[in-house]
Amino acid sequence: MTDSSALDATTVMRRLPHRYPFLLVDRVLQWEQGNFLTALKNVTINEPFFQGHFPGRPVMPGVLVIEALAQATGLLAFLTEGVYPEDNSRFFFAGIDEARFRRPVEAGDQLHLHVVLERTMKSIWKFSAVAKVGEVEAVTCKLMIATEKPPVVGKRP
Repeated sequence: MTDSSALDATTVMRRLPHRYPFLLVDRVLQWEQGNFLTALKNVTINEPFFQGHFPGRPVMPGVLVIEALAQATGLLAFLTEGVYPEDNSRFFFAGIDEARFRRPVEAGDQLHLHVVLERTMKSIWKFSAVAKVGEVEAVTCKLMIATEKPPVVGKRP
């Protein structure tokens, strides 16, 4: 199923458990169930991390660009499965491979997040991910997320 309309910030917050200041996806531009998702993060000067990273040249920390991509993978997983975080469903960041930082992301940039589901095996989902500013790649990587299994009532871990 392709959703031709964008998912706004309110819908994104229903589909992700993250909240300010850690919600790093502002809008979904396009997605296809079980295939891909493209989203936006508007990088504004009032982001809390810019106070210290770096004074005089505000650069978004690379780990937060990776986190934005990870949140995009979570969105695609929630949309693909048709579940919400309130359904006792969670996806956790499980791994990162082949991360490359090619361009700094600065205040005023609009970060385009594109994730493609490569495969799923049991509770592990594997994605390729690219964050771009305009047409220029800022970060590329492979990401894995894992489905959290709900606790079994009456059994100790």
